[in-house]
Amino acid sequence: MFKLTVKALDKIETFDEKSIVVNFCMDDENLNKAIADFLKKNRKKINSVQKDKFLSNEESELTLSGKTDAPYLALLKKVKVDKKFNNDFFRDYLSSLIIRLEKEPVKNLYIYIPDFNKFEKYFTDEFYFHQTFTEGLYLGCYSFNKYKSDRKELDKLNVFLISNSTKINSEAASEAENIMNAVYLSRNLINEIPDFLTPQELAKQAKVELIRLGVNVKLFIKQQLQVMGMWGISSVGKASINPPVLIVIEYKPKAKAKAKVTLVGKGVTYDAGGLSLKTTSSMVEMKADMAGAAVVIGAIKAAALQKLPVHIIGVIPAVENVISGGAYKPSDIIRTASGKTIEVVDTDAEGRIILADALHYACKQKPDYLIDYATLTGACVVALGEFAAGLFSNDDALAEDLLKSSKITDERLWRFPMWDEYNTLIESDLADVKNLGGKWGGAITAAKFLEHFVDDDVKWAHLDIAGPSIKYKLKSYTGKYDTGYGVRLTYQYLKELSK
Repeated sequence: MFKLTVKALDKIETFDEKSIVVNFCMDDENLNKAIADFLKKNRKKINSVQKDKFLSNEESELTLSGKTDAPYLALLKKVKVDKKFNNDFFRDYLSSLIIRLEKEPVKNLYIYIPDFNKFEKYFTDEFYFHQTFTEGLYLGCYSFNKYKSDRKELDKLNVFLISNSTKINSEAASEAENIMNAVYLSRNLINEIPDFLTPQELAKQAKVELIRLGVNVKLFIKQQLQVMGMWGISSVGKASINPPVLIVIEYKPKAKAKAKVTLVGKGVTYDAGGLSLKTTSSMVEMKADMAGAAVVIGAIKAAALQKLPVHIIGVIPAVENVISGGAYKPSDIIRTASGKTIEVVDTDAEGRIILADALHYACKQKPDYLIDYATLTGACVVALGEFAAGLFSNDDALAEDLLKSSKITDERLWRFPMWDEYNTLIESDLADVKNLGGKWGGAITAAKFLEHFVDDDVKWAHLDIAGPSIKYKLKSYTGKYDTGYGVRLTYQYLKELSK
């Protein structure tokens, strides 16, 4: 992939060596005129076969190469604004373009941004419209090749975004770079191997990345957790040679905070299922069972880089859920920090047990809003597929704000009911609650379990991100590596909250 430098321009003076130029045209406009303008601007010629294919529905992209005194490659992309069009179009297209250009001898990429007025109904404002172009470029450039023996130094690629709104374009590109810096951090953590990314290493990475931004990172280790009564975290993590740790991150803005938000992220750095052992095929992706923690770390980094006026406290219970003679067992009863007890029905439903302690701690920080992120249930993936996360909340306004941010960023959410009838499925004869319901409504009963550990007066939302956190075939930027889902969504929510 490439090491990017992104700049805003109002026009191109001359074409540099090894340049590629990208133009867009509307599918419903005069395509013959669009082609003629494109050829004149880039000093290219076209044959009749290429032209006919582009004028028909056979091709959506015209690609021409040629003279050395012009860009060696010029692309004209047709944009069809119909019921399938959404605000992810340019993000996804530019991501796919960067991936395609990996083997091209390109040094400079010029992208003409089309007029915003043709797309304004799909974007909140012109700023975000421009932001998606830079996001797409960075999403396409992401790779995780740390363990490749033949990895090479990244080639430099200068990208110039050309528009009449240079100031907006430049500011949007700068903000997008900060956001994508945070998304890269989240993705790097999720894609790491579990032998390296232990609970202690996750804590170390959080400190390395955030302390230099003026963010405070505090750790509570095994003995402290026990003194704090956090037997949920302690019990799940006690089988591993890598002991559990509670990571508490605090970002305080220099400006007066508009709100106080607590973000809680499930940090199971590897989940073998404990004594309720997973099959090998089910274990393969379980290095990503700490994706919730990665969202929290990434979102706080983005907020700190952009200096958002929001007070944020991140709470991450980090454990490995493995097997040894000291492993916690089905039929155990665990007393949590809140004093409430949990009957363990299945040790592979461990995430909610560690979140019980973390949510209790988060509530004691007296936040205005509390949001937790967890790759919590396969049931949510069964319900929604890999394309969306489940949203559960005790507050309609908070839920609506998250859904709004989801639509803006195209990191999709779908809200589930939280009716009290679901509590009957997790009732225990021996403890206050059991950690697994029956066959039905598994994502909802998991959320209802978490609700037991959230104070009644706290506005809370739970995001079950099990589906979209792990790589899946839908977009150009979700197919190869685990995705970092949730960082952009959360940053957008925090930004809206800070207005």
